[in-house]
Amino acid sequence: MDSSPLSNVLESAEVQAFATGFPTALAHLSVTLGLLAAGAIIYALLTPWKEITLIRRGNAAAAVAFSGVLVGLAVPLAVSLSVSTSIKDIALWGVATVALQLMAFRLVDFVLTGLPQRIQNNEVSAAVLLVGAKLSTALILAAALTG
Repeated sequence: MDSSPLSNVLESAEVQAFATGFPTALAHLSVTLGLLAAGAIIYALLTPWKEITLIRRGNAAAAVAFSGVLVGLAVPLAVSLSVSTSIKDIALWGVATVALQLMAFRLVDFVLTGLPQRIQNNEVSAAVLLVGAKLSTALILAAALTG
């Protein structure tokens, strides 16, 4: 008895690989997105100015600055995700990445003194400078993860 074309497609190596790999990809993605959310929450709690409150009040500088935090955390997390082979690996390197990036963010905030007040005053130019510094550290950290 001949198999139907649909049955042949469902039994193909490609579909079987997808069926096996997709749940793993979702698990890896979930862990990484959880680390991104945790890092963003920790940053928001540690920052001397309350960016979320400022954003809700329409402060564009705070929105730009916090967007830089999100992208700055996402870049090394994405590299960590791409070089990791298991959920444990992703979690270990992801936590290390978030911790290092949060330390780098605090250092940038410390070195670029006066920027928090300028961001509170809705000076977008200050936020753009802060984003540039944070993305620079994110790219360097991401490169360090690849060896």
